[in-house]
Parts: sequence; C-alpha cells; structure tokens
Amino acid sequence: AGDAGPVRRLRPPLVRAGLWLVGAAVAAVVAIANWGDLAHVAARVSDAGTVVELVAILTTGVLAVVAAFNLSLPDGSRAWALAPLPTLALWIASSGYGCYTFVVQSGTSGWEWGAAVGCLRFIVGASVPLGLSLFLLLRRAHPIAPLPVAAMGGLAAAALAAGLLELFHPFDITIIDLAAHFVAVAVVVGV
Repeated sequence: AGDAGPVRRLRPPLVRAGLWLVGAAVAAVVAIANWGDLAHVAARVSDAGTVVELVAILTTGVLAVVAAFNLSLPDGSRAWALAPLPTLALWIASSGYGCYTFVVQSGTSGWEWGAAVGCLRFIVGASVPLGLSLFLLLRRAHPIAPLPVAAMGGLAAAALAAGLLELFHPFDITIIDLAAHFVAVAVVVGV
C-alpha cells in the first residue's frame, strides 16, 4: 500500500451517465439526419400512442444507464436495479396495446414475419457500439457485482437502440415485430 500511486477519482454517477447519454444522443441525431426520413419521423411522433411508447423506451434506457453507473460503485444501492422497471412495464404495455390495435385494424397481417428480422438486426446492431462504449466506461469502476451492472448496461443499450428504431420503423409494431424486439433486447442484455 505504501507504494501505491494516486488514483484518479471517478466523476459522480449522474455526471458520467449524462456525458454518455449526450454522446449517444449526438450519434442518434447524426444517424437520423443522415439516414432518416424526417417527414416519416415527424409523422411517427405526431401519433400519441407512438409518443407514449417512445417516451417509455427512452426513459427505460436513461434510467438503466443511470442505474448501471450507480450499481458500478461499491457503495451504490442495489435498489437502482429496480429504477427502470416501471418504464419498462409501460414500454411493454404500450407496445402490446399498439400490437392489439394493429391486429384489430389489419387482421392477420400482424402475424407475418415481414420486417421483424430487420428489427432484430437493427436493435442488436445499434446496441453493439452503445454497449461497447458503455462497457468501457463502466469497467473503470471495477464493480464488485458486475452482473447487475452488465444487465442494466445491456438494457440501456437495447432500449436506446429500440427507441432509435421507433423513429425509423415504417409502420406500427406488429405482434411478430414485438416478439423480435423482445428477442433482440434479451440477446443484448444476455450478452
């Protein structure tokens, strides 16, 4: 211990989470500006159901990021793991309601694979850079219990990727799309 060098203190969890979220938001804005159809994005966010779902998804991602940074500290309360659960439930409920209304309006077309594989690829693909950058920041804290930190980081990356997908999604979510979204989120959280 006498030979140990000084250690640079980590910034507070909210500051680190905020800085990471700003970087993720900048990347999302660049992606939307370069590859998005702004008229389509405007049409998507003009629907109240889509807005509720999008707010629930993004809030889940933000709360999961904050939870991951708090859980990474030895003295961080384990209750942070519960923080994104209410908005995650709202996300699931609003997506499920959207699926229900789509089936009522469109009949059995909601049971076709359609673009579900593309949704799965998008969420997993967009989660990779988000998750890797988050991993690099979270590992600096050397968490005592890395599993909850990794689970929250995975949920954050997957939720934010799913939120970005909502802006590119060409139609209301179907039951098969919802299943593909859940599979993609589960894969990201699992990894």
